[in-house]
Amino acid sequence: MLRWRRSPASAASALGRALLLVLATALTGHAAPSAKREPPRPALQPLIGAENSDLIEPDDTVLDVAYRHRLGFDNVARANPDVPVWIPEPGTVVHLPTRLILPDVSPRGLVINVPEMRLYDFTVKGEPEVFAIAIGDEVDPSLHGAFRIGGKREDPVWNVPKSIREEKPELPAAVPPGPDNPLGEYALYLSRTSYVIHGTNKPYSIGLRATNGCIRLYPEDVEKLYRAVPVKTSVYVVNQPYLVGRAGGMLYLEAHAPQEELNAADVKKKLYARLKDIEKKEALRLDWKCVEETVTQARGIPVPILEGGSGREGMIAAAVDIQRPAQLTGQPRVPPFKAGAWYVRADETIGEINARRLAAVLNHQGPQIPARVVQKGNRYQVLAGPYSKKRAAEEAARRITSDLEIEVVILGPAQSRDLAQQVTGNR
Repeated sequence: MLRWRRSPASAASALGRALLLVLATALTGHAAPSAKREPPRPALQPLIGAENSDLIEPDDTVLDVAYRHRLGFDNVARANPDVPVWIPEPGTVVHLPTRLILPDVSPRGLVINVPEMRLYDFTVKGEPEVFAIAIGDEVDPSLHGAFRIGGKREDPVWNVPKSIREEKPELPAAVPPGPDNPLGEYALYLSRTSYVIHGTNKPYSIGLRATNGCIRLYPEDVEKLYRAVPVKTSVYVVNQPYLVGRAGGMLYLEAHAPQEELNAADVKKKLYARLKDIEKKEALRLDWKCVEETVTQARGIPVPILEGGSGREGMIAAAVDIQRPAQLTGQPRVPPFKAGAWYVRADETIGEINARRLAAVLNHQGPQIPARVVQKGNRYQVLAGPYSKKRAAEEAARRITSDLEIEVVILGPAQSRDLAQQVTGNR
């Protein structure tokens, strides 16, 4: 069994940046490592896990589904390109990318495949434990090479790098443990580098390019990894967007989007050469149209690529409803509207969809900015709050303005009382 541990014109334009900006603030910076070469690669890897699916609950987003099953956001979103990220229809079937091809490395220690944003723990017995991760952004991509766990620390202090402080001068020189610390509660330090495998105070960033090179895990996952993996454990970080595997006599291809640091055309050329070599040596007939579609779409799920295979649609059709947790986790909760409290109005628009989308963006920040949509006449307002003190509302306004570049208005107790009498509903 596979065990799993991502309005007004000003607001509308900000939404395109929200997934990367809002979820990826307060990042860590690092010195470049001197990496050893990767371990030798075996021939074809097996597939592990099984196809599963889940249903969208009321007020769910794709991020909530990903968090609920400890999957990366990008993995779930790419596997379900027709499902809206922020306001999917309740009851929609979501394919969970829980069947996969192992990276082409020796199965030992920890293995991180950057393009698929997964960490594999081969220190356990049987199939490896699989963890969703966040990785380095386009400016500071994650390292790759051979390393070891050089040290571990619980409740780490984040010593803010000079480069980060130059970009964000409001940050202190060091951030102590607590809700504002982007390292979370556990940190595993990679030898010969200043890079870290750590937790996060922004769980909705998992499955995104959202760090300055570090590897970020869900808070629940990093604790388990921290307690299970000893110092000196080997860590192999690889960059393999295309994975080829075999199961039950069928050949599979799992494609992820190559990142900027790779030459996409060259990587694709090498993949095709490898597939042609397999086809010739094993006297197989590949469905090259299916291969091309799989590479182009880069959905991140294994697709059968021999002639006569069922293709991607067959894989999805074979998915079964996963056993759901007794208690759904991850979905942010918004306190009831409270007349007489402080609020931040982040948007006012005649478009309900844009308003609901912006509210979802705010609710999925880390730490959360609780937000709701209230209808006043034929217009929709996005209100962040409630806050009992003006200072808390001002801090929320600062974060919204900084992260989304939206002009906001702070509403005092008297204004929220008036609004409570005028609104025709809120959600």
